Amino acid sequence: MPARIHRAQETVEWSRFIATLGPAASVPDAKAFIAAVGREFPDATHNCWAFVVGPPGDTSRVGMSDAGEPRGTAGRPILNALLGSGVGDIAAVVTRYYGGIKLGTGGLARAYSGCVMAALTDLPTIEKVATVELSIIASYSASPTLRRLLEECGVVVVGESFAESVTLRVRVPEESEPALREALGQLRGQARIESRVG
Repeated sequence: MPARIHRAQETVEWSRFIATLGPAASVPDAKAFIAAVGREFPDATHNCWAFVVGPPGDTSRVGMSDAGEPRGTAGRPILNALLGSGVGDIAAVVTRYYGGIKLGTGGLARAYSGCVMAALTDLPTIEKVATVELSIIASYSASPTLRRLLEECGVVVVGESFAESVTLRVRVPEESEPALREALGQLRGQARIESRVG
């Protein structure tokens, strides 16, 4: 997914195209991003957009809009560029300032997809790691050892409560969950995973 908002600009036959790419981990995130870019360029001729929420190439949660351009000349080319990019959880808005020369449907499609592809060439990305939340109960005596184990497994403590025992709510990379369960087994019953959260 994009590490941050990133932008590229091209001029085609006097029309200026500005591609703005950003992270979109959910459909509401994508729509908020699109609205924010639209507010940034309220005087543009068009703010056309597309998004892919989910893994790279996944088409289960996508959206697109030609935003007043002829049908199929903007939203679909932007979406196709995103789907072929190898990047997921991404939204793109291409802002156009009309330069006075008509590009035709083929020219528009090439301009919109080309501007997105230019932005994708040097887009900074980060790997999205799937995580799960677990509730762990431990005795007070096992708590220091447990916290060391959690750190070794890349676990983040997101909540804790104290009663007869210590209860920790943790977020762990999904691929590390089996190793965490095995490590907790070494505490000889003094700590256990009570449940998955959510």
